[in-house]
Formats: sequence, C-alpha cells, structure tokens
Amino acid sequence: MPRPGARTDGVEQACPETHTLDRRLAARAGVALVLVIARYWSSVAPLVRGQLHHWREHAQAIDDPVLRALALTKLEEEGFNAEAAAMLATIAPRRHRRRVVEAMVALEVMYDYLDGLTESPSRHAPADGGRLFTAFTDAVAPSVKCSGDYYRRHPRTEDCYLEALVTTVRSSLSELPATDRLMDILRASAARGAAAQLQIHGASSAGVEVLEQWAKLQAAGTALQWQEFLAGAACSVLSVHALIAAASDSRVTHQQALELDDIYLSISVLPTILDSLIDHEADAVSGRASYLQHYDTRDVLAQRLASVISGAVSRSRSAPRGAHHVMTLVGVFAYYASLPAANSEFARPVTAPISKQLQPLLTPALTMMRGWRAAKSLRGRWRRVCATRIGRAT
Repeated sequence: MPRPGARTDGVEQACPETHTLDRRLAARAGVALVLVIARYWSSVAPLVRGQLHHWREHAQAIDDPVLRALALTKLEEEGFNAEAAAMLATIAPRRHRRRVVEAMVALEVMYDYLDGLTESPSRHAPADGGRLFTAFTDAVAPSVKCSGDYYRRHPRTEDCYLEALVTTVRSSLSELPATDRLMDILRASAARGAAAQLQIHGASSAGVEVLEQWAKLQAAGTALQWQEFLAGAACSVLSVHALIAAASDSRVTHQQALELDDIYLSISVLPTILDSLIDHEADAVSGRASYLQHYDTRDVLAQRLASVISGAVSRSRSAPRGAHHVMTLVGVFAYYASLPAANSEFARPVTAPISKQLQPLLTPALTMMRGWRAAKSLRGRWRRVCATRIGRAT
C-alpha cells in the first residue's frame, strides 16, 4: 500500500501542511549531531585517515600510468566523499565500527574511481562501463560469487586496485551481523546507482530523451518524479552507506532497511541538485551538462526540493534512528549552503526557502560547516607555506 502523501505514478504530492522541523524533532536531531561529532572524531576519523592512506599506497602500485593517475587524482580531489560517508558509521555499535568504516571507505573510493573510468565510454567497447560497474554490485554481496574480470571490455587494465577494493568491502560486510538479511536491498541500491551513472554518462551520445525515458520508468512506483529520482539515483551510493551501517545492527529488519533505502534515496537528491546549483556559472562557461536543465524554472526546482525534504523528514519521524537521518539531511544541505555561491543571485531563490524549512537545526549546522571550511582553508595555506619553505631549503 502506498504511504500517505505518495502516488504510484512517480509523483510526490505536497501536502497542505509542510512537514518542517518541529522543535521536538529538531532537538532530537541536535542531540544526534553532538553524538555524531563526538564519535566521529574519537573513533571514526582516525580509521578513515588510515584507510585513505592505505588506498593511496594501493593506487601508487597500479602499473598502468593512466589508471594510476586517475586513481590518485580521485583520492586527492574526492577523498572528502569517503570522510563524509563514514559519518554514517557513527551509528554502528563500537564492536562493528571498524568493519563498517573499512567497507564504506573502500566502497566510496571504488565508486569515485568507477565514475571516472566510465565517464567517457570507449568508442571501441561502449559496454565497458556496465562490466566495470559489476565490481560495485559484487562488492555488496559477499555471499554471491564475484563476476571478476572487470576490465574485460575496457582498453586498459590493472590487476591490483579494483580487485582489492572489492575484496575489502566483501570481507568487511561478511563480518556484520545483518548483511545476509539485507543483501538483496544492498545489491538493488548499488545497482540503481550504477545504472544511473551509466545512463548519465551515456546521455552525451544516446541523447537526453533516452535518459529521461529511463528515469521515468525507474521512478514509477516511487514517491519521486523522474527528475528527482535521477538525481537521487546518481548519488545512490549514500543509500548503500546507510544500509552498510544498518547491517551492523543485528536487530534491523528487512522492512526497516527498505524504508531506510527509501529515505536516503530522497536525501541523495540534495547533493546532486545542490552541486549543480552551486556550479551553475562554471557549467555555463564550460558548456557542461547540468541537472538544472531538467527543470523549467528555479521556482519549480525549489518547490520540488521542498517536497522531497518534507517527504524525507516525514518518513524519518517513525524510522529507527530517525533523528540521525534528519541530521544527515540537514548536514548535506548545510555543506552546500555554507558556500558563498549558495547565496548568489542565481542560487538564492532555491536555497533561501529550504533554509527556512530546515530551521532551527540549520543554524548550528551552518556554523559548524563554516568553521570546518575555515579550518580546512587555514590548513591548506599552512601546508603550502611549509612546502614552499622546504623547497627553498633544498
């Protein structure tokens, strides 16, 4: 039976009353935020740093210079994705947290690497992306035999990196108590993300109409219209991370995991759309395709995002650890809203209404994100100064 406020034709209806953060829910999410920060810096961040260092060493061992450069570039430029994903590991029991972090970091590193590998499909083997992305779905199904030979249709090959990533995710997941119970959901969520990436990368040759047709078909029966489904599916790796965290709880049920995947599919809409909103000017100058092209006006976009957020918050209220999911949603928005471009003349009509919708929790989240960005900027400048001094000394 469809949940209240949803239609089975892929359209999420706005209810007469908007589901915003009432004070009680905001307070619970605020407590969740404090717990996440404390657990992350004490028990998760050191593990993440160690894992990223481990994968940099693996990437440096890739024989093929092009693939080695791609892997190292992805780790350098997108390593923060793994750090952010691992914040979901804070809900895992301490005895399983190391394995959860190992699985999340390896999976995120793999996803970013595969994204780069499949961004420009080979003219000689246009199906190479599909074969490569079987590594992603293999990784989350440790009790199913691996497909292997992931580079079969790709013009280049390496024999240490991708296989090691797959092995690490499988090994870590196999030690979590609920992995077998949730494996079909994990695979479906991973397959959704892989399919979306391949469809998006293929749109340059197949056409936007084919992409739209695929998204409409996949969105049917969900609470999302095709534009939001496409955006959420493109960042569906976030849903997989949430499911990995859930697999560390021996009490989680299959139905709860389905609901969790549904919640995080909606949350995953935000990074995709907001990234395009922030990068609008750069995309316009470079001629890169943007998700914003799927919306007639910014008013329509703002209304759709508000509806997605309301739906995710509403469903989180009754979900286990619902306050944590709301905190994640607010944190994702705060990450982008803390950028100066979020307050630009172009972006403000979209971001301003959502900022009001997510109060009162957004204010402390924004303060934290701005502080984090300032600290990161200072560390970057200090490293450059140190590198310059070392260079002069030598």
